[in-house]
Amino acid sequence: MFMEHGFGGGFMWIFWMIIIVALIWVTASFTNINTGKDKTALDLLEERYAKGEIGQKDFTEMKKHLQS
Repeated sequence: MFMEHGFGGGFMWIFWMIIIVALIWVTASFTNINTGKDKTALDLLEERYAKGEIGQKDFTEMKKHLQS
């Protein structure tokens, strides 16, 4: 069956699938490139508190320090 039509059709599908996946990957990379870079120190502190990395006492002390 492949000998009748050659391998070109199958390879062409693979080629276009690789191109499409690469375009999606590049687009996703550029849209997520600024993620996390626009956060302030207070935003990062609140995230650490929400994750449980720091306690309430440390959070309030650090927040006061940042706001002064």
